[in-house]
Amino acid sequence: MDAIQAYTNSSPSPSPESSPLRQISLPTKSSAPVVDDTLLSLTVSAASRSLAAPIDPVQHLVAFNPTYDQLWAPLHGPAHPYAKDGIAQGMRNHKLGFVEDAAIESFVFDDQYNTFHKYGYAADPAGREYVGDVEALERNDGVGVYDMRQSEQKRRRLEKKKERDEEEGDEGEVSEEVENPATQEWLRKNRKSPWAGKKEVEQGELTEEQKKYAEEHARKKAEERGEKVEKPAEVVTDKSTFHGKEERDYQGRSWISPPKDVKATNDHCYIPKRLVHTWSGHTKGVSAIRFFPKYGHLLLSASMDTKIKIWDVYNSGKCMRTYMGHSKAVRDICFSNDGTKFLSAGYDKNIKYWDTETGKVISTFSTGKIPYVVKLNPDDDKQNILLAGMSDKKIVQWDMNTGQITQEYDQHLGAVNTITFVDNNRRFVTSSDDKSLRVWEFGIPVVIKYISEPHMHSMPSISVHPNTNWLAAQSLDNQILIYGTRERFQLNKKKRFAGHIVAGYACQVNFSPDGRFVLSGDGEGRCWFWDWKSCKVFRTLKCHEGVCIGCEWHPLETSKVATCGWDGLIKYWIWLARITTAFDTLNLKKRPELGL
Repeated sequence: MDAIQAYTNSSPSPSPESSPLRQISLPTKSSAPVVDDTLLSLTVSAASRSLAAPIDPVQHLVAFNPTYDQLWAPLHGPAHPYAKDGIAQGMRNHKLGFVEDAAIESFVFDDQYNTFHKYGYAADPAGREYVGDVEALERNDGVGVYDMRQSEQKRRRLEKKKERDEEEGDEGEVSEEVENPATQEWLRKNRKSPWAGKKEVEQGELTEEQKKYAEEHARKKAEERGEKVEKPAEVVTDKSTFHGKEERDYQGRSWISPPKDVKATNDHCYIPKRLVHTWSGHTKGVSAIRFFPKYGHLLLSASMDTKIKIWDVYNSGKCMRTYMGHSKAVRDICFSNDGTKFLSAGYDKNIKYWDTETGKVISTFSTGKIPYVVKLNPDDDKQNILLAGMSDKKIVQWDMNTGQITQEYDQHLGAVNTITFVDNNRRFVTSSDDKSLRVWEFGIPVVIKYISEPHMHSMPSISVHPNTNWLAAQSLDNQILIYGTRERFQLNKKKRFAGHIVAGYACQVNFSPDGRFVLSGDGEGRCWFWDWKSCKVFRTLKCHEGVCIGCEWHPLETSKVATCGWDGLIKYWIWLARITTAFDTLNLKKRPELGL
Protein backbone atom coordinates (compact mmCIF):
# COMPACT_ATOMS: atom_id res chain seq x y z
CA MET A 1 0.00 0.00 0.00
CA ASP A 2 2.88 2.34 0.76
CA ALA A 3 4.26 1.79 -2.73
CA ILE A 4 0.88 2.54 -4.26
CA GLN A 5 0.58 5.67 -2.15
CA ALA A 6 4.06 6.79 -3.15
CA TYR A 7 3.29 6.16 -6.74
CA THR A 8 0.16 8.16 -6.52
CA ASN A 9 1.99 11.11 -4.92
CA SER A 10 4.82 11.01 -7.40
CA SER A 11 2.61 10.95 -10.48
CA PRO A 12 3.19 14.04 -12.66
CA SER A 13 0.49 16.63 -12.56
CA PRO A 14 -1.39 16.94 -15.78
CA SER A 15 -0.46 19.85 -17.95
CA PRO A 16 -3.00 22.47 -18.66
CA GLU A 17 -2.72 21.65 -22.31
CA SER A 18 -3.78 18.04 -21.80
CA SER A 19 -7.46 17.19 -21.91
CA PRO A 20 -9.45 17.07 -18.60
CA LEU A 21 -10.24 13.73 -17.01
CA ARG A 22 -13.79 12.53 -17.06
CA GLN A 23 -15.33 11.66 -13.66
CA ILE A 24 -17.55 8.66 -13.67
CA SER A 25 -20.27 8.65 -10.93
CA LEU A 26 -21.20 5.22 -9.64
CA PRO A 27 -24.23 4.47 -7.45
CA THR A 28 -23.45 4.04 -3.68
CA LYS A 29 -24.51 0.90 -2.00
CA SER A 30 -24.90 0.15 1.73
CA SER A 31 -24.94 -3.29 3.16
CA ALA A 32 -26.77 -2.09 6.39
CA PRO A 33 -30.47 -2.80 6.63
CA VAL A 34 -32.90 0.04 6.13
CA VAL A 35 -34.04 1.52 9.49
CA ASP A 36 -36.90 3.99 10.02
CA ASP A 37 -35.46 6.89 12.22
CA THR A 38 -38.58 9.06 12.35
CA LEU A 39 -39.49 8.03 15.87
CA LEU A 40 -35.91 8.64 17.07
CA SER A 41 -35.85 12.19 15.72
CA LEU A 42 -39.20 12.95 17.33
CA THR A 43 -37.94 11.68 20.70
CA VAL A 44 -34.77 13.80 20.53
CA SER A 45 -36.69 16.91 19.61
CA ALA A 46 -39.17 16.32 22.44
CA ALA A 47 -36.35 15.88 24.94
CA SER A 48 -34.66 19.08 23.86
CA ARG A 49 -37.94 20.90 23.99
CA SER A 50 -38.67 19.54 27.45
CA LEU A 51 -35.28 20.77 28.72
CA ALA A 52 -35.99 24.30 27.53
CA ALA A 53 -39.75 24.76 27.83
CA PRO A 54 -41.49 25.39 31.20
CA ILE A 55 -43.57 22.68 32.78
CA ASP A 56 -47.32 22.76 32.25
CA PRO A 57 -48.93 23.32 35.69
CA VAL A 58 -51.81 20.95 34.83
CA GLN A 59 -49.38 18.13 34.15
CA HIS A 60 -49.44 15.52 36.90
CA LEU A 61 -46.60 13.34 35.67
CA VAL A 62 -43.08 14.43 34.71
CA ALA A 63 -41.03 11.87 32.80
CA PHE A 64 -37.66 13.62 33.32
CA ASN A 65 -35.75 15.62 35.89
CA PRO A 66 -36.69 19.30 35.37
CA THR A 67 -34.22 22.12 35.99
CA TYR A 68 -34.62 24.92 38.53
CA ASP A 69 -35.41 27.43 35.78
CA GLN A 70 -38.20 25.20 34.46
CA LEU A 71 -39.78 24.80 37.86
CA TRP A 72 -39.78 28.56 38.57
CA ALA A 73 -40.48 29.83 35.07
CA PRO A 74 -43.41 32.30 34.67
CA LEU A 75 -46.73 30.79 33.70
CA HIS A 76 -47.62 33.32 31.04
CA GLY A 77 -45.39 35.32 28.77
CA PRO A 78 -41.65 35.83 28.90
CA ALA A 79 -39.67 36.07 32.15
CA HIS A 80 -39.36 39.47 33.80
CA PRO A 81 -35.85 40.86 33.19
CA TYR A 82 -35.44 41.82 36.88
CA ALA A 83 -37.43 38.93 38.27
CA LYS A 84 -36.43 36.52 40.97
CA ASP A 85 -38.36 33.27 41.31
CA GLY A 86 -40.81 34.52 38.75
CA ILE A 87 -41.77 37.71 40.64
CA ALA A 88 -40.31 41.13 39.94
CA GLN A 89 -37.78 42.13 42.59
CA GLY A 90 -39.08 45.65 42.70
CA MET A 91 -42.54 44.36 43.64
CA ARG A 92 -41.38 41.82 46.24
CA ASN A 93 -41.03 42.37 49.99
CA HIS A 94 -42.11 38.97 51.21
CA LYS A 95 -41.10 35.43 50.38
CA LEU A 96 -44.56 34.83 48.92
CA GLY A 97 -44.81 38.06 46.97
CA PHE A 98 -45.66 41.67 47.75
CA VAL A 99 -47.32 42.76 50.98
CA GLU A 100 -48.66 46.31 51.05
CA ASP A 101 -48.46 48.36 54.24
CA ALA A 102 -51.73 49.85 55.39
CA ALA A 103 -52.09 52.26 58.31
CA ILE A 104 -55.41 51.29 59.93
CA GLU A 105 -56.43 52.11 63.45
CA SER A 106 -57.22 49.20 65.73
CA PHE A 107 -60.88 50.14 66.19
CA VAL A 108 -61.45 50.61 62.45
CA PHE A 109 -59.86 47.24 61.71
CA ASP A 110 -62.01 45.48 64.32
CA ASP A 111 -65.11 47.23 62.98
CA GLN A 112 -64.48 46.11 59.39
CA TYR A 113 -63.35 42.64 60.43
CA ASN A 114 -66.44 41.94 62.50
CA THR A 115 -68.68 43.59 59.91
CA PHE A 116 -67.32 41.30 57.20
CA HIS A 117 -67.82 38.18 59.30
CA LYS A 118 -71.34 39.19 60.31
CA TYR A 119 -72.76 40.81 57.16
CA GLY A 120 -70.34 39.63 54.45
CA TYR A 121 -69.03 43.01 53.33
CA ALA A 122 -66.39 45.49 54.45
CA ALA A 123 -64.69 48.70 53.35
CA ASP A 124 -61.76 48.19 51.02
CA PRO A 125 -58.59 50.05 52.13
CA ALA A 126 -57.18 49.82 48.60
CA GLY A 127 -59.43 52.61 47.38
CA ARG A 128 -62.65 50.96 46.29
CA GLU A 129 -65.73 51.49 48.36
CA TYR A 130 -66.72 48.00 49.55
CA VAL A 131 -65.89 44.39 48.90
CA GLY A 132 -67.95 41.27 49.56
CA ASP A 133 -71.69 40.71 49.42
CA VAL A 134 -73.19 43.64 47.49
CA GLU A 135 -76.79 42.59 48.15
CA ALA A 136 -76.22 42.54 51.92
CA LEU A 137 -74.51 45.94 51.61
CA GLU A 138 -77.58 47.45 49.91
CA ARG A 139 -79.97 45.71 52.28
CA ASN A 140 -78.22 47.02 55.42
CA ASP A 141 -77.40 50.40 53.89
CA GLY A 142 -73.66 49.92 54.62
CA VAL A 143 -74.09 49.80 58.42
CA GLY A 144 -71.24 48.24 60.43
CA VAL A 145 -71.51 46.20 63.58
CA TYR A 146 -70.54 49.19 65.72
CA ASP A 147 -72.74 51.68 63.88
CA MET A 148 -76.04 52.71 65.36
CA ARG A 149 -79.03 51.94 63.20
CA GLN A 150 -81.20 54.80 62.00
CA SER A 151 -84.17 53.52 63.93
CA GLU A 152 -82.15 53.62 67.16
CA GLN A 153 -80.87 57.10 66.38
CA LYS A 154 -84.41 58.27 65.73
CA ARG A 155 -85.62 56.76 69.00
CA ARG A 156 -82.92 58.56 71.01
CA ARG A 157 -83.61 61.87 69.28
CA LEU A 158 -87.28 61.59 70.22
CA GLU A 159 -86.40 60.85 73.85
CA LYS A 160 -84.11 63.90 74.11
CA LYS A 161 -86.74 66.10 72.51
CA LYS A 162 -89.35 64.85 74.96
CA GLU A 163 -87.06 65.60 77.92
CA ARG A 164 -86.41 69.14 76.67
CA ASP A 165 -90.12 69.77 76.26
CA GLU A 166 -90.77 68.57 79.80
CA GLU A 167 -88.02 70.83 81.21
CA GLU A 168 -89.33 73.86 79.29
CA GLY A 169 -92.85 73.13 80.52
CA ASP A 170 -91.67 72.88 84.13
CA GLU A 171 -89.85 76.23 84.09
CA GLY A 172 -92.98 78.08 84.98
CA GLU A 173 -93.77 75.79 87.90
CA VAL A 174 -90.69 75.41 90.11
CA SER A 175 -91.28 73.00 92.96
CA GLU A 176 -89.38 72.79 96.20
CA GLU A 177 -87.92 69.41 95.24
CA VAL A 178 -86.26 70.86 92.15
CA GLU A 179 -84.57 73.53 94.23
CA ASN A 180 -83.38 71.04 96.84
CA PRO A 181 -79.99 69.52 95.82
CA ALA A 182 -80.66 66.41 97.92
CA THR A 183 -83.59 65.30 95.72
CA GLN A 184 -83.54 63.21 92.57
CA GLU A 185 -85.45 65.92 90.67
CA TRP A 186 -82.64 68.40 91.25
CA LEU A 187 -80.08 65.83 90.07
CA ARG A 188 -82.19 65.01 87.00
CA LYS A 189 -82.45 68.66 86.04
CA ASN A 190 -78.88 69.70 86.77
CA ARG A 191 -77.05 66.68 85.47
CA LYS A 192 -74.41 67.44 82.86
CA SER A 193 -74.18 64.05 81.15
CA PRO A 194 -76.29 60.94 80.63
CA TRP A 195 -74.12 59.15 83.20
CA ALA A 196 -74.33 61.78 85.93
CA GLY A 197 -76.30 60.03 88.64
CA LYS A 198 -74.61 61.67 91.62
CA LYS A 199 -73.91 65.19 92.66
CA GLU A 200 -70.62 66.41 91.23
CA VAL A 201 -68.32 67.96 93.83
CA GLU A 202 -65.22 69.88 92.86
CA GLN A 203 -62.04 68.45 94.41
CA GLY A 204 -60.38 71.04 96.59
CA GLU A 205 -56.77 71.17 97.69
CA LEU A 206 -55.62 68.52 100.14
CA THR A 207 -54.65 69.52 103.62
CA GLU A 208 -51.16 68.91 104.92
CA GLU A 209 -52.35 65.89 106.88
CA GLN A 210 -54.04 64.43 103.80
CA LYS A 211 -50.93 64.99 101.69
CA LYS A 212 -48.77 63.29 104.30
CA TYR A 213 -51.15 60.33 104.45
CA ALA A 214 -51.25 60.04 100.64
CA GLU A 215 -47.45 60.07 100.40
CA GLU A 216 -47.14 57.46 103.12
CA HIS A 217 -49.75 55.27 101.42
CA ALA A 218 -47.96 55.54 98.06
CA ARG A 219 -44.64 54.70 99.70
CA LYS A 220 -46.07 51.58 101.36
CA LYS A 221 -47.62 50.40 98.09
CA ALA A 222 -44.31 50.88 96.29
CA GLU A 223 -42.48 48.90 98.98
CA GLU A 224 -45.00 46.07 98.64
CA ARG A 225 -44.29 45.96 94.90
CA GLY A 226 -40.57 45.82 95.63
CA GLU A 227 -39.79 49.22 94.14
CA LYS A 228 -37.09 51.46 95.57
CA VAL A 229 -38.59 54.73 96.76
CA GLU A 230 -36.50 57.78 97.44
CA LYS A 231 -37.65 59.81 100.40
CA PRO A 232 -38.24 63.48 99.61
CA ALA A 233 -35.19 65.58 100.34
CA GLU A 234 -35.43 67.57 103.52
CA VAL A 235 -35.38 71.31 103.10
CA VAL A 236 -32.44 72.56 105.16
CA THR A 237 -32.01 76.22 105.96
CA ASP A 238 -28.55 77.52 105.18
CA LYS A 239 -27.01 78.67 108.41
CA SER A 240 -23.68 78.92 110.16
CA THR A 241 -22.47 79.04 113.73
CA PHE A 242 -19.33 80.84 114.92
CA HIS A 243 -17.56 79.15 117.83
CA GLY A 244 -14.65 81.56 118.39
CA LYS A 245 -14.42 84.38 120.90
CA GLU A 246 -14.82 87.21 118.40
CA GLU A 247 -14.91 87.47 114.63
CA ARG A 248 -12.48 90.42 114.57
CA ASP A 249 -9.56 91.25 116.81
CA TYR A 250 -8.68 94.61 118.36
CA GLN A 251 -7.01 95.70 115.10
CA GLY A 252 -10.11 94.90 113.03
CA ARG A 253 -8.60 91.87 111.36
CA SER A 254 -10.91 88.99 110.45
CA TRP A 255 -10.54 85.63 112.13
CA ILE A 256 -9.59 84.04 108.75
CA SER A 257 -6.66 86.44 108.22
CA PRO A 258 -3.33 84.57 108.31
CA PRO A 259 -0.77 85.50 110.98
CA LYS A 260 1.78 87.95 109.69
CA ASP A 261 4.75 86.04 111.08
CA VAL A 262 3.82 82.81 109.27
CA LYS A 263 6.37 81.78 106.67
CA ALA A 264 8.15 78.67 105.49
CA THR A 265 10.84 77.75 107.98
CA ASN A 266 12.48 74.97 105.97
CA ASP A 267 12.21 73.80 102.39
CA HIS A 268 13.23 70.29 103.39
CA CYS A 269 10.35 67.97 104.36
CA TYR A 270 10.52 65.28 107.03
CA ILE A 271 8.20 62.35 107.54
CA PRO A 272 6.03 62.88 110.65
CA LYS A 273 5.77 60.20 113.27
CA ARG A 274 4.07 61.65 116.36
CA LEU A 275 0.47 62.63 117.00
CA VAL A 276 0.16 66.12 118.47
CA HIS A 277 -3.55 66.98 118.17
CA THR A 278 -6.94 65.41 117.45
CA TRP A 279 -10.08 67.22 116.29
CA SER A 280 -13.26 65.35 117.21
CA GLY A 281 -16.22 67.57 116.39
CA HIS A 282 -17.88 65.46 113.68
CA THR A 283 -20.43 62.82 114.64
CA LYS A 284 -19.88 60.70 111.53
CA GLY A 285 -17.02 59.90 109.20
CA VAL A 286 -14.95 62.71 107.68
CA SER A 287 -14.84 62.52 103.89
CA ALA A 288 -12.36 65.30 102.96
CA ILE A 289 -10.00 67.87 104.51
CA ARG A 290 -8.35 70.94 102.94
CA PHE A 291 -5.75 73.35 104.38
CA PHE A 292 -6.24 77.07 103.92
CA PRO A 293 -4.40 78.03 100.67
CA LYS A 294 -0.74 79.14 101.00
CA TYR A 295 -0.78 79.55 104.81
CA GLY A 296 -2.49 76.50 106.27
CA HIS A 297 -3.52 78.26 109.51
CA LEU A 298 -7.06 76.88 109.11
CA LEU A 299 -8.27 73.40 108.21
CA LEU A 300 -11.59 72.81 106.45
CA SER A 301 -13.33 69.44 106.84
CA ALA A 302 -16.41 67.88 105.22
CA SER A 303 -18.29 65.10 106.96
CA MET A 304 -21.00 62.55 106.43
CA ASP A 305 -23.01 64.23 109.19
CA THR A 306 -23.98 66.89 106.57
CA LYS A 307 -21.80 69.54 108.26
CA ILE A 308 -18.66 71.39 107.25
CA LYS A 309 -16.30 72.65 109.95
CA ILE A 310 -13.23 74.84 109.90
CA TRP A 311 -10.57 74.38 112.57
CA ASP A 312 -7.81 76.55 113.95
CA VAL A 313 -4.38 74.98 113.40
CA TYR A 314 -1.89 77.47 114.90
CA ASN A 315 -3.42 78.79 118.12
CA SER A 316 -6.28 77.22 120.04
CA GLY A 317 -6.83 74.17 117.83
CA LYS A 318 -10.60 74.51 118.24
CA CYS A 319 -13.47 74.59 115.78
CA MET A 320 -13.98 78.14 114.56
CA ARG A 321 -17.18 77.85 112.50
CA THR A 322 -19.71 75.22 111.43
CA TYR A 323 -21.49 75.48 108.07
CA MET A 324 -24.89 73.78 107.84
CA GLY A 325 -26.76 73.76 104.53
CA HIS A 326 -26.70 70.22 103.13
CA SER A 327 -29.39 67.66 103.93
CA LYS A 328 -27.16 64.66 103.15
CA ALA A 329 -23.50 63.75 103.48
CA VAL A 330 -20.96 66.18 102.04
CA ARG A 331 -18.81 64.59 99.32
CA ASP A 332 -16.16 67.17 98.39
CA ILE A 333 -14.91 70.68 99.26
CA CYS A 334 -12.66 73.14 97.45
CA PHE A 335 -11.14 76.49 98.52
CA SER A 336 -10.83 79.49 96.26
CA ASN A 337 -7.31 80.82 95.65
CA ASP A 338 -7.48 83.39 98.45
CA GLY A 339 -9.42 81.15 100.85
CA THR A 340 -12.19 83.67 101.43
CA LYS A 341 -14.74 81.36 99.74
CA PHE A 342 -15.13 77.64 99.23
CA LEU A 343 -17.32 75.14 97.42
CA SER A 344 -19.09 72.12 98.86
CA ALA A 345 -20.77 69.21 97.05
CA GLY A 346 -23.27 66.98 98.82
CA TYR A 347 -25.27 63.86 98.16
CA ASP A 348 -28.39 66.04 98.28
CA LYS A 349 -27.47 66.94 94.65
CA ASN A 350 -26.56 70.52 95.56
CA ILE A 351 -23.34 72.49 95.12
CA LYS A 352 -23.04 75.45 97.50
CA TYR A 353 -20.68 78.42 97.31
CA TRP A 354 -19.91 79.67 100.82
CA ASP A 355 -18.35 82.77 102.27
CA THR A 356 -15.67 81.43 104.63
CA GLU A 357 -15.75 84.39 107.03
CA THR A 358 -19.48 85.03 107.42
CA GLY A 359 -20.75 81.51 106.72
CA LYS A 360 -23.39 82.71 104.26
CA VAL A 361 -24.28 80.80 101.10
CA ILE A 362 -23.51 83.02 98.12
CA SER A 363 -25.16 80.76 95.52
CA THR A 364 -26.41 77.21 95.00
CA PHE A 365 -26.10 75.11 91.85
CA SER A 366 -27.77 71.83 90.91
CA THR A 367 -28.50 69.69 87.85
CA GLY A 368 -30.59 67.10 89.66
CA LYS A 369 -27.62 64.70 89.80
CA ILE A 370 -25.13 63.96 92.55
CA PRO A 371 -21.86 65.94 92.25
CA TYR A 372 -18.85 63.75 93.06
CA VAL A 373 -16.14 66.40 92.69
CA VAL A 374 -16.09 70.20 92.53
CA LYS A 375 -13.22 72.39 91.37
CA LEU A 376 -12.63 76.07 90.71
CA ASN A 377 -10.45 77.16 87.82
CA PRO A 378 -7.04 77.90 89.44
CA ASP A 379 -6.44 81.00 87.33
CA ASP A 380 -6.97 84.19 89.33
CA ASP A 381 -8.97 85.78 86.53
CA LYS A 382 -11.25 82.71 86.23
CA GLN A 383 -12.24 82.18 89.84
CA ASN A 384 -15.88 82.49 88.79
CA ILE A 385 -15.68 79.28 86.73
CA LEU A 386 -16.92 76.15 88.50
CA LEU A 387 -16.40 72.59 87.24
CA ALA A 388 -18.32 69.68 88.74
CA GLY A 389 -18.09 65.98 87.93
CA MET A 390 -21.56 64.46 88.13
CA SER A 391 -23.02 61.02 88.64
CA ASP A 392 -24.61 61.15 85.17
CA LYS A 393 -21.18 60.89 83.44
CA LYS A 394 -20.93 64.64 82.68
CA ILE A 395 -18.58 67.44 83.72
CA VAL A 396 -20.70 70.58 84.03
CA GLN A 397 -19.18 74.08 83.86
CA TRP A 398 -20.95 77.03 85.49
CA ASP A 399 -20.32 80.75 85.41
CA MET A 400 -21.02 81.65 89.03
CA ASN A 401 -21.52 85.32 88.20
CA THR A 402 -24.57 84.55 86.06
CA GLY A 403 -25.50 81.14 87.46
CA GLN A 404 -25.71 79.72 83.94
CA ILE A 405 -24.23 76.47 82.62
CA THR A 406 -21.66 77.51 80.02
CA GLN A 407 -20.31 74.12 78.95
CA GLU A 408 -20.87 70.38 79.34
CA TYR A 409 -18.14 67.80 78.82
CA ASP A 410 -19.98 64.57 78.03
CA GLN A 411 -17.69 61.73 76.96
CA HIS A 412 -17.27 59.51 80.00
CA LEU A 413 -19.15 56.24 80.35
CA GLY A 414 -19.38 56.35 84.15
CA ALA A 415 -19.63 58.74 87.07
CA VAL A 416 -16.83 61.32 87.12
CA ASN A 417 -14.56 61.08 90.18
CA THR A 418 -11.75 63.65 89.80
CA ILE A 419 -10.89 66.88 87.98
CA THR A 420 -7.22 67.92 87.90
CA PHE A 421 -5.85 70.99 86.09
CA VAL A 422 -2.50 70.65 84.28
CA ASP A 423 -0.37 72.53 81.72
CA ASN A 424 -0.72 76.00 83.29
CA ASN A 425 -4.45 75.38 83.76
CA ARG A 426 -5.05 75.19 80.02
CA ARG A 427 -6.08 71.55 80.26
CA PHE A 428 -7.60 69.27 82.84
CA VAL A 429 -7.60 65.53 83.41
CA THR A 430 -10.66 63.61 84.58
CA SER A 431 -11.07 60.07 85.86
CA SER A 432 -14.24 58.08 86.00
CA ASP A 433 -15.84 54.83 87.04
CA ASP A 434 -15.42 53.71 83.41
CA LYS A 435 -11.74 52.97 84.28
CA SER A 436 -10.34 55.58 81.91
CA LEU A 437 -8.53 58.92 81.97
CA ARG A 438 -9.53 61.71 79.60
CA VAL A 439 -7.70 64.93 78.93
CA TRP A 440 -9.70 68.01 77.91
CA GLU A 441 -8.85 71.46 76.63
CA PHE A 442 -10.51 73.90 79.00
CA GLY A 443 -13.68 75.27 77.44
CA ILE A 444 -13.73 72.77 74.55
CA PRO A 445 -15.88 69.64 75.09
CA VAL A 446 -13.68 67.40 72.94
CA VAL A 447 -11.31 64.80 74.39
CA ILE A 448 -7.73 65.46 73.25
CA LYS A 449 -6.28 62.37 74.94
CA TYR A 450 -8.05 59.14 75.89
CA ILE A 451 -6.23 56.69 78.15
CA SER A 452 -7.83 53.29 78.63
CA GLU A 453 -6.09 49.94 78.92
CA PRO A 454 -7.45 46.48 79.77
CA HIS A 455 -5.37 46.35 82.93
CA MET A 456 -6.57 49.73 84.24
CA HIS A 457 -8.87 50.12 87.24
CA SER A 458 -10.93 53.04 88.44
CA MET A 459 -8.89 55.96 89.83
CA PRO A 460 -10.88 57.87 92.47
CA SER A 461 -8.08 60.27 93.47
CA ILE A 462 -5.44 62.15 91.45
CA SER A 463 -2.82 64.64 92.65
CA VAL A 464 -0.24 66.76 90.81
CA HIS A 465 3.47 66.66 91.69
CA PRO A 466 4.86 70.03 92.89
CA ASN A 467 6.97 70.31 89.72
CA THR A 468 3.72 69.89 87.68
CA ASN A 469 5.34 67.29 85.41
CA TRP A 470 3.66 64.22 86.91
CA LEU A 471 0.27 62.99 88.04
CA ALA A 472 -0.16 60.45 90.84
CA ALA A 473 -3.34 58.40 90.39
CA GLN A 474 -4.71 56.17 93.14
CA SER A 475 -5.73 52.94 91.38
CA LEU A 476 -8.20 50.57 92.99
CA ASP A 477 -5.89 47.60 92.33
CA ASN A 478 -3.85 48.71 95.40
CA GLN A 479 -1.19 50.78 93.67
CA ILE A 480 -0.40 54.37 92.77
CA LEU A 481 0.37 55.00 89.09
CA ILE A 482 2.34 57.94 87.70
CA TYR A 483 1.43 59.67 84.43
CA GLY A 484 3.28 62.48 82.68
CA THR A 485 1.54 65.80 82.12
CA ARG A 486 3.30 66.54 78.84
CA GLU A 487 1.72 66.11 75.42
CA ARG A 488 1.54 62.32 75.46
CA PHE A 489 0.36 61.74 79.06
CA GLN A 490 2.23 58.46 79.14
CA LEU A 491 2.32 56.01 82.02
CA ASN A 492 5.69 56.02 83.81
CA LYS A 493 6.30 52.29 84.17
CA LYS A 494 9.42 52.82 86.28
CA LYS A 495 7.49 54.45 89.11
CA ARG A 496 4.89 52.43 90.95
CA PHE A 497 3.94 52.76 94.61
CA ALA A 498 2.33 49.71 96.23
CA GLY A 499 1.89 47.94 99.55
CA HIS A 500 -1.28 49.58 100.83
CA ILE A 501 -4.85 48.23 100.59
CA VAL A 502 -7.27 50.71 99.01
CA ALA A 503 -9.55 48.47 96.93
CA GLY A 504 -13.07 49.84 97.27
CA TYR A 505 -12.10 53.14 98.94
CA ALA A 506 -11.43 56.56 97.41
CA CYS A 507 -8.37 57.22 99.57
CA GLN A 508 -6.64 60.50 98.80
CA VAL A 509 -3.09 60.53 97.42
CA ASN A 510 -0.83 63.54 97.94
CA PHE A 511 2.75 64.87 97.73
CA SER A 512 5.02 66.62 100.17
CA PRO A 513 5.67 70.29 99.28
CA ASP A 514 9.23 69.53 98.14
CA GLY A 515 8.05 66.55 96.03
CA ARG A 516 10.29 64.04 97.80
CA PHE A 517 7.54 61.95 99.35
CA VAL A 518 4.23 60.41 98.27
CA LEU A 519 1.60 59.79 100.94
CA SER A 520 -1.74 58.00 100.91
CA GLY A 521 -4.29 56.59 103.30
CA ASP A 522 -5.59 53.05 103.07
CA GLY A 523 -8.58 50.95 104.00
CA GLU A 524 -7.05 49.72 107.24
CA GLY A 525 -6.60 53.15 108.86
CA ARG A 526 -2.91 53.62 108.07
CA CYS A 527 -1.06 56.43 106.33
CA TRP A 528 1.73 55.34 103.98
CA PHE A 529 4.83 57.32 102.99
CA TRP A 530 6.95 56.43 99.93
CA ASP A 531 10.16 57.93 98.59
CA TRP A 532 9.57 59.54 95.19
CA LYS A 533 12.90 58.47 93.68
CA SER A 534 13.25 54.90 94.93
CA CYS A 535 9.49 54.11 95.24
CA LYS A 536 10.22 52.38 98.56
CA VAL A 537 8.03 52.54 101.64
CA PHE A 538 9.63 54.72 104.34
CA ARG A 539 6.99 54.71 107.06
CA THR A 540 3.45 53.73 107.90
CA LEU A 541 1.41 55.32 110.66
CA LYS A 542 -1.63 53.74 112.28
CA CYS A 543 -3.85 56.79 112.20
CA HIS A 544 -7.50 55.76 112.44
CA GLU A 545 -9.85 52.97 113.36
CA GLY A 546 -11.33 52.08 110.02
CA VAL A 547 -10.58 53.82 106.74
CA CYS A 548 -8.03 56.63 106.50
CA ILE A 549 -9.72 58.44 103.64
CA GLY A 550 -7.77 61.72 103.42
CA CYS A 551 -4.30 63.10 104.10
CA GLU A 552 -2.89 66.58 103.54
CA TRP A 553 0.66 67.89 103.97
CA HIS A 554 0.87 71.32 105.56
CA PRO A 555 1.81 73.92 102.90
CA LEU A 556 4.27 75.87 105.11
CA GLU A 557 5.28 73.74 108.07
CA THR A 558 6.82 71.07 105.95
CA SER A 559 6.96 68.29 108.54
CA LYS A 560 3.30 68.27 109.58
CA VAL A 561 0.51 66.14 108.11
CA ALA A 562 -3.24 66.08 108.77
CA THR A 563 -5.25 62.89 108.27
CA CYS A 564 -8.98 62.14 108.44
CA GLY A 565 -10.93 58.91 108.64
CA TRP A 566 -14.34 57.34 108.81
CA ASP A 567 -14.09 57.23 112.59
CA GLY A 568 -15.02 60.94 112.60
CA LEU A 569 -11.59 62.14 113.75
CA ILE A 570 -9.02 64.49 112.23
CA LYS A 571 -5.48 63.98 113.45
CA TYR A 572 -2.42 66.21 113.22
CA TRP A 573 1.00 64.56 112.96
CA ILE A 574 4.43 66.17 113.39
CA TRP A 575 8.09 65.26 113.04
CA LEU A 576 10.09 65.89 116.23
CA ALA A 577 13.86 66.08 115.88
CA ARG A 578 15.97 64.84 118.78
CA ILE A 579 19.46 65.93 117.81
CA THR A 580 21.42 65.39 121.00
CA THR A 581 24.67 63.81 119.93
CA ALA A 582 27.11 64.03 117.09
CA PHE A 583 26.03 60.54 116.04
CA ASP A 584 22.43 61.62 115.69
CA THR A 585 23.52 64.67 113.70
CA LEU A 586 25.52 62.50 111.33
CA ASN A 587 22.60 60.10 110.82
CA LEU A 588 20.25 63.00 110.16
CA LYS A 589 22.56 64.35 107.46
CA LYS A 590 22.79 60.93 105.82
CA ARG A 591 19.08 60.04 106.05
CA PRO A 592 16.97 63.06 106.99
CA GLU A 593 13.75 61.18 106.30
CA LEU A 594 14.29 58.99 109.35
CA GLY A 595 13.55 61.88 111.68
CA LEU A 596 16.16 60.90 114.27
